[in-house]
Amino acid sequence: MRVVMFGFQTWGHRTLQALLGSEHEVTLVVTHPKSDHAYEKIWSDSVADLAEAHGVPVLLRNRPDDEELMTRLKEADPDVIVATNWRTWIPPQIFDLPRHGTLNVHDSLLPAYAGFSPLIWALINGEKEVGVTAHMMNEELDAGDIVLQRAVPVAPTDTATDLFHKTLELFGPITVDGLALVASGRTDWVKQDRSKASFFHKRSIEDSRIDWTWPAEDLERLVRAQSHPYPSAFTYHKGKRLEVLAAAVSQNRYGGTPGRIFYREGDAVVIVAGADARKGRNHGLAIKRVRTDDGHELAAADYFTSMGGYLTNQP
Repeated sequence: MRVVMFGFQTWGHRTLQALLGSEHEVTLVVTHPKSDHAYEKIWSDSVADLAEAHGVPVLLRNRPDDEELMTRLKEADPDVIVATNWRTWIPPQIFDLPRHGTLNVHDSLLPAYAGFSPLIWALINGEKEVGVTAHMMNEELDAGDIVLQRAVPVAPTDTATDLFHKTLELFGPITVDGLALVASGRTDWVKQDRSKASFFHKRSIEDSRIDWTWPAEDLERLVRAQSHPYPSAFTYHKGKRLEVLAAAVSQNRYGGTPGRIFYREGDAVVIVAGADARKGRNHGLAIKRVRTDDGHELAAADYFTSMGGYLTNQP
């Protein structure tokens, strides 16, 4: 089939690689310009560079809403459009243009975690598996009928970076396999159960701020979700920003006020956590490594030289 691809960053790059190695003909690639957004500079392999290296015409667009783009799409004469990590809404006049419609590839197990940063949100929320969904695009974001879906387990120590690499391996195969089903003429796709849908916004630096009223189990997952190269989870100590690089749920239960720097547990320092920590039934967050505001990384036991005081949400 003749394929036009809308894609961005490493997800789009990996998808385009698979398309270029398949039996399909890529006639046009549409991608976003390079971005300075903190999250969009991560996993930023260039879709444009890959397309140009293979002689595929490229259009750079922030939004797909101009007459020149429509003209170029019609000239490309696609049988199908493939969209991967396109960051703005694609209107009906585009996703309905090809004879077979538009296949969107999204890194969550839809209908859950539609929208943005699904792996990070899923890890924070303690999901047991994550995955990738290939679905037919319609007028509602990430809500179209499911063509294929593949999952991978979340291990107890997985970071968001680990989950990125696990799911990235699914993008090429699910795209090519999904296109084979589309080319076969099948249309008996699986309707999404909208009662189970959830839609998440883009993450920002504010979303990495530690709230000590969260349970320690949630905070431990937040630290893993904000693993390098993502911006680290952070708190404040004596008015200065402190990044938490590694942590675990404490072995013992600790009571008091959330955020209290309380107790050494092995090579970690336990911080009281949970909105009801006053009852003494909660585990704390056992911090193992930190990075100071001036960029020094060190063991928590070396940073917290004495117990007492508080970690806070604000300076």
